Amino acid sequence: MADQQEATVTLPSDPASVPAARRYVAEVLASWGLGDVGDPAGHADTADAVRLIVSELATNAVQHTFGQSPTFTIDVRLERDERLRIGVTDSHPRWPRRLPAAVQQDNGRGMMIIRSLTVEAGGRLSVTPTAEGGKTVWIELPWPAAVPG
Repeated sequence: MADQQEATVTLPSDPASVPAARRYVAEVLASWGLGDVGDPAGHADTADAVRLIVSELATNAVQHTFGQSPTFTIDVRLERDERLRIGVTDSHPRWPRRLPAAVQQDNGRGMMIIRSLTVEAGGRLSVTPTAEGGKTVWIELPWPAAVPG
């Protein structure tokens, strides 16, 4: 296998793009061997976590860019069959913020969910600036085939 496999899609910053983003990433991962529910290799939990993380990242890209990012891009990378990296890029300059636990509101918990799922799966979360003034929120997870059983 190549040292790196990559897939990218750009979607409009519209709520309808959230399920499209989730489907796209699920299809890419399935084509790379990370199956869906019922995966005989037992990676359904990882696939479920990745789908939820992508949903939250896409929702953030749509809801929190205040119309200043007409599109968002999802990059999916599998590096040496060891690490899965997923980045969601938008052109809004504001970086995600972690809300205090005491704040009572109906939204704003996406980054907490993303961070928790990422850490639980043995990964990490980072945010990097883009040359155009936006940002990419990255998650990096161990690829299930590389995790000792």
